Amino acid sequence: MAEKLKRVAVIGGGYAGLAAAVTLAQQNIPVTLFEAGKTLGGRARGVAYRGISMDNGQHILLGAYRETLRLMALTGVSRDAVQRLPLALTIPGHFELRTPALPAPLHLVFGLLLAQGLPLGERLAAIRFAVALRLRNFRLAQDMSVASLLARYRQDGKIGRLLWEPLCLAALNTPIAQASAQVFLNVLRDSFSRARSDSDVVLPRTDLTSLFPLAAAEFIGKHDGKVVTGCRVRSIEPDEENFKLGWEGGSETFSHVICATAPQHALPLLASLPYTAPAARMLTDFTYQPIASVYLQYPHDTRLPGPMLGLTGGFSQWVFDRGYTHGTPGLLGVVISAEGEHQDWPAEQLAGKIHEELQQRFSLPSPLWHKVIVERRATFACSVGLERPTQSCGPNNFYLAGDYTAGDYPATIEGAVRSGVKCAELITRNGQR
Repeated sequence: MAEKLKRVAVIGGGYAGLAAAVTLAQQNIPVTLFEAGKTLGGRARGVAYRGISMDNGQHILLGAYRETLRLMALTGVSRDAVQRLPLALTIPGHFELRTPALPAPLHLVFGLLLAQGLPLGERLAAIRFAVALRLRNFRLAQDMSVASLLARYRQDGKIGRLLWEPLCLAALNTPIAQASAQVFLNVLRDSFSRARSDSDVVLPRTDLTSLFPLAAAEFIGKHDGKVVTGCRVRSIEPDEENFKLGWEGGSETFSHVICATAPQHALPLLASLPYTAPAARMLTDFTYQPIASVYLQYPHDTRLPGPMLGLTGGFSQWVFDRGYTHGTPGLLGVVISAEGEHQDWPAEQLAGKIHEELQQRFSLPSPLWHKVIVERRATFACSVGLERPTQSCGPNNFYLAGDYTAGDYPATIEGAVRSGVKCAELITRNGQR
C-alpha cells in the first residue's frame, strides 16, 4: 500500500516549535508552522523599545546546550552571533569562581579549590559534594528539594547562598525549597562532568528572535515549508486519520500535528482529543514562576567590570552589560528569577529599587530611562517529583513539544529544543503514514 503523504502542522513558534519544524524540513517533510504572535521566539523573543533591541527575558546558553547550538549551525547562524566564555561566576565583593583550562571535571574541582570569598572548609566540602555526585552518576534514589540536597551535603552555608542557589534559580527558575534536586543534578551533570567546554557560558550578541528563530524560519521556507505569524490556531478536530486545524477565517487538514504552545495555551486545544486527557490532567496541576527583566539605560560611558555578574543581598540576581555583547553601551539588564514581593510592584518602583542596588555596588549615575518586563508565567515550577507529559500522548500522529514536556531539563531553551527535535524524530520514525 502506498504511503500517505505527511503534512505536518506545528502550533507555536517558540524554540520548541521551530526546532521541530527545522528538523522536519531537513528531512524534506512538508511542514507549516503557526504562531499566534507577530514575533517568533515564544518566551525567548526579541522586544524593540526606543529603537533598541532587547529581549522579553535575559537568557544565556551553555556549552552543554548541544542541540540548540547544532540547530543554530544547521540554519546558518553565524558563530559571531554568540560570545563564548569559559565559566566564570563573579559576585563582586563576595565571590569569584573561575575554571582553569583542565579537562572536566578537574576544571570544576580546581575552580572550587581556588574560589575566592569562601572559607577553605566550605571549598573542600564543595569538592566532596561534586565527587559524591559524580560517583552516584548524578542520580538520586528519590527526588528531593534542592534545599534538602544542599543540607544533606553541608552545602547550605555561604557556598549555598553564593553558588548553588543562584545556579538553581538561573536554571530551574524555582526557589530551592521546592525545586527538584534531580533536575538540578541533570543540569550539573551535563555542564560539569563531560567536556570542559560544556560549562562555557554562551552569551547571545543579538536579540533572541534574531539569534535562531529568524534563521529557522528562513531554513523552513527554503525547504518548502511555511511559517505563518499572527495566526492563532483555536481548534484541533480529528478528521478520520487526520486533523483539521481551525483559526479565525480559515481551516486546513494535516496528517500530523505537533502542539508546541505554552502549557496553559495547549489545554484548550487538547479538549477535543480524548486520548490527551492524561496529559491535560498533568498540565492542570502545573504551577508557574515569573521572571522579571529590568533594563536600565545609563550614559554610554557606563561600563561594568564584565558582561555578566552576580548580585546578592537584594532583589537583583544577575546583571548583564549589553554594551559588551549587543553593542548598546550603557544598557544594563537585570534578571530576577522566581517569585517574590517584587512581582506585583509597579514598574517605576521596581526599576528604582534595582537602580538603588546597582548604584550601591557600582557607583552608577541616574539612569536615562528604564523598561520593565515581567513574564508572570515565564516557566512551570520545576518542583520535586513533578509529573510531565510525554511528547507522544496519543496516536502516532499527535505530539506535544515544549520545555514542560518529559525530559531531563527544566524550562530552558535547550529543554524546549530537545522536545521539538524528539517530536520530529518520532514522526520520521514512527508517524502514521
